[in-house]
Amino acid sequence: MSHNEMIQLNQVQVTSEFWQRYRNLVVKEVLPYQWEVMNDQANINIADDPQNNGQDNNSHAIANLKIAAGLKSGHHYGFPFQDTDVYKWLEAAAYSFSYHQDDNLKKMTDELIDLIADAQDDDGYLSTYFQIDAPERKFKRLQQSHELYTMGHYIEAGVAYYQATSNQKALQIAERMADCIDKNFGLKDGQIHGYDGHPEIELALARLFEATQEQRYLDLAHYFLNQRGQNPEFFDEQIKADGVDRDLIAGMRDFPRRYYQAAEPIKDQQTADGHAVRVVYLCIGMAMVARHTGDQELLAACKRFWNDIVKRRMYITGNIGSTTTGEAFTYDYDLPNDTMYGETCASVGMSFFAKEMLKIEAKGEYGDILEKELFNGSLSGMSLDGKHFFYVNPLEADPTASKLNPGKSHILTHRADWFGCACCPANLARLITSVDQYIYTVHDNTILSHQFIANEASFSDGVTVTQTNNFPWQGDIKYHLENANHKTYQFGIRVPQWSQDEFSVAVNGQNVDATIEDGFIYLTIDQDNVDIELTLNMATKLMRSNNRVKANFGQVAVTRGPLVYAAEEADNEAPLWDYHVNMKDETTYDYQEETLGGVGVITVPATREQLESTDDALYKSIDDVPNKIDTQLTLVPYYSWANRLNGQMRVWLYR
Repeated sequence: MSHNEMIQLNQVQVTSEFWQRYRNLVVKEVLPYQWEVMNDQANINIADDPQNNGQDNNSHAIANLKIAAGLKSGHHYGFPFQDTDVYKWLEAAAYSFSYHQDDNLKKMTDELIDLIADAQDDDGYLSTYFQIDAPERKFKRLQQSHELYTMGHYIEAGVAYYQATSNQKALQIAERMADCIDKNFGLKDGQIHGYDGHPEIELALARLFEATQEQRYLDLAHYFLNQRGQNPEFFDEQIKADGVDRDLIAGMRDFPRRYYQAAEPIKDQQTADGHAVRVVYLCIGMAMVARHTGDQELLAACKRFWNDIVKRRMYITGNIGSTTTGEAFTYDYDLPNDTMYGETCASVGMSFFAKEMLKIEAKGEYGDILEKELFNGSLSGMSLDGKHFFYVNPLEADPTASKLNPGKSHILTHRADWFGCACCPANLARLITSVDQYIYTVHDNTILSHQFIANEASFSDGVTVTQTNNFPWQGDIKYHLENANHKTYQFGIRVPQWSQDEFSVAVNGQNVDATIEDGFIYLTIDQDNVDIELTLNMATKLMRSNNRVKANFGQVAVTRGPLVYAAEEADNEAPLWDYHVNMKDETTYDYQEETLGGVGVITVPATREQLESTDDALYKSIDDVPNKIDTQLTLVPYYSWANRLNGQMRVWLYR
């Protein structure tokens, strides 16, 4: 296809009431709050940190940069990757400028860029822990150091900030970092033949390549991906040379190589193993580099990992990570609901991965998973007030169990102010402020509309698309397409998996027979003005798991449209495991303006057993059955749980 036939996306303005609320919340509450936290000015309590990582009630993230810049004296505080809290916050702020110009925030971020530039070493290196307290250990313990991970997060932020504000210094810091890494890593003599224990630099270098078209950066990203696992002894050799008992992060040496995706080369890895966030960050880098280089082995690995995660290792909410031990995947179909991890960062990472896979091929499944993450797994990580956060996102919770069972202490039943390891709050913020970048994907002469987030979008050649809807509460999706230059192009609309049994499409008021091709329907557009209406099936559905999933056997989950629903003690008498959903009776749906900031509430007919006395025998004959009571269960969207009473919650319900 010749270049002049290609369409380019220029700008998207989100008009969705649902998402505007969150985007404005990030600007008004989240960014100022996180800035106070990082500057140690917020009165926060991190005692509820699920990993007990907080050493005191402060972040010290900005203080570390000031010490590295010579503006303060003192030692480094926090994790070796503490700097990344600042960088993800900066990236979120950069995206916010596209819809909310804020001179005060811009002044703060410009000054922050100056501070980061002052903290950077002359050779481009920047990781404050090593600069302040361990300069002799730079790049010496990559399994744990997170140096490339940390610089990768700045590179992402620097690119985003440059693109949002044209601040050259922001981009130059990123380029100097990449040049430093390029000098130190590679297969030449005197270079380190290795990679970071936490993938991130790969996707960051690919983003820097996209911004600068500097081939060296893409080549370096490709090198890191190809080098991973080539020498499975690499981390062990470094640790031995650095001194075995000098861990940077306690316990990190104990994990197997597959935890770091370092047991074998990527092309040989068959399953998505290890730390969930590491896996998906690696996948994002793989997808980006595969798209730019045409590396078919990398692309095959992307699809292999995608299928393993989505078909065998993902919760119905899109959350991933089955165990708190290492925040990791375990094995296929192991999906416990009450001890799971489901880290917010992992759902954010899956959103990034899905977005990159959509750039490679027009496959509706990628859009389906992106939607699942946006409306469920990611969004549950933040409270409705924007000031409290979940690191762990369980599908079953009980305050008593979390308090008294050490194996469930990581399951919080109310969101925390902050965390000692604060990767999640800013990660979610950068997803929300950039959600305009997740609505359309352009392939040559085809515009793919894969997310139903109301917006006004402008493309090249005078093409504009206005999408209006009241999603996720209603399923009427309307498009008004303007085409001033009479361009002929394809417009692809995703039909979600949950509505493929029933949907309709009308063009300029006339119903059309639309054939689904890999999750999309395609319309040829050549007129000045076209109105399209897609009507989706918003019926409440009862879902079951594949019967290989032991944890959900004999249970159902309730969904409506893109949303997964949960029962909470705030609406239903505990214990919640006592209810049995009546599968044959009708459910009811009611949008309630006053509940949880405005949500659709589902009522499901159920029976429950009369609770037995605490003095009754612990075990009884099967013939001795408690009385059953006809009742109902009230359900709210999963993302909104834990914003009221601190009580029990369940997604999977007995049938």
